[in-house]
Amino acid sequence: MVSTPSYDVIIIGGFGHVGLPLGIAFADSGLCVGLLDIDTGKRPMIEAGTMPFIEYDAEPILKRVIGKSLTVCDGLKEIASAKTIIITIGTPVDEYLSPKTRPFFELADRMAPYLSKDQCVILRSTVYPGTSQSLSDHWKKMGKDVQIAFCPERIVQGYAIRELKTLPQVVSGTSPQAISIASALFRKLGVEIIEVSMEEAELTKLFLNAWRYIQFAVGNQFYMMAKDRGLDYAKIYHAMTHHYDRGGIPGPGFAAGPCLLKDTMQLSAAYRNQFFIGHAAMMVNEGLPAFVIDKLLAECGSIAGKTIGILGMAFKKDIDDTRDSLSFKLLKILRFHGATVLVSDEFASDLSFVPSEKVLKEADIIIIGVPHTAYRTLKIPRGKHVIDLWGVIPFGSSTPS
Repeated sequence: MVSTPSYDVIIIGGFGHVGLPLGIAFADSGLCVGLLDIDTGKRPMIEAGTMPFIEYDAEPILKRVIGKSLTVCDGLKEIASAKTIIITIGTPVDEYLSPKTRPFFELADRMAPYLSKDQCVILRSTVYPGTSQSLSDHWKKMGKDVQIAFCPERIVQGYAIRELKTLPQVVSGTSPQAISIASALFRKLGVEIIEVSMEEAELTKLFLNAWRYIQFAVGNQFYMMAKDRGLDYAKIYHAMTHHYDRGGIPGPGFAAGPCLLKDTMQLSAAYRNQFFIGHAAMMVNEGLPAFVIDKLLAECGSIAGKTIGILGMAFKKDIDDTRDSLSFKLLKILRFHGATVLVSDEFASDLSFVPSEKVLKEADIIIIGVPHTAYRTLKIPRGKHVIDLWGVIPFGSSTPS
């Protein structure tokens, strides 16, 4: 007699920003879900029903399902008892801005002893085009003819619980059976299913992130061009976009985080480094901190010995994730020029961070790194020099730049 699997789903990378919300959503739909992750520091919090990072609407559901339909696995061997395994591990680029695939296949090797032909492995991580098929071929060479699907995540970090219940899910697979299994799983979330080929699904995610990154670069390039001419870009932006449906240009700001740049570079690597628009976007977005400081030096002269405050160290608004935040590049350049830098954030925490009140009191110059909602109500002391690309600080007695 064949034993019934203990889990409907096990998520590898289940403590992360992609895996944990997905696990919570599936558990809330009635599935038996296991979480597997090497980040053991987060395990006590999760088992206590506490989110280890900001994910709006997630914690009440986590408290309801943990220890019931959602549990934490003790080791990779437990995937043998799962009908479906979802992989959500990160897929970084190396120092040459090329995708690092070795960790992915090393994981595949460790998984192999516990896999069977009755299982389906769903890749949720963003991958270099062709990786899904290569993984299938890799396992087949090892005698593991498992079903493989690729279903890219497309959520906005911090709002996954909301979007998992509304966004259509892109589904692909190495066989009709793999597509059927993955489609049935994601229909548990009550969403529309879009079926495409494996490589079409891989490019869907990469194209989306590269397009978003390019959009941010356009807004930032326009900002730089206006500033170089001594013009008020906020006025230009308002003139372009106010009650004008075709003026949907992102405002300026630091375009960062663990996905947009990385995925743009993965797409470039897949296209023989001929993705010129993507390269240009990287130069613009990654160059924005230096541009801001160059303009500051032109206005103030030397900043050596000055106290400069950065408000916002997360990579985006109203979350606590600082991965690849350009505020840290800003910090590094300011220190290179001899400034004393105070940094603060409303959500992210670090021993080096100080309260925003200290920044407002002691800094001669204040730079808004991230447009946290809380900054909209800040009262800037008179005489402070403020650099606010985002346009979030209420102007008054401060000196906007």
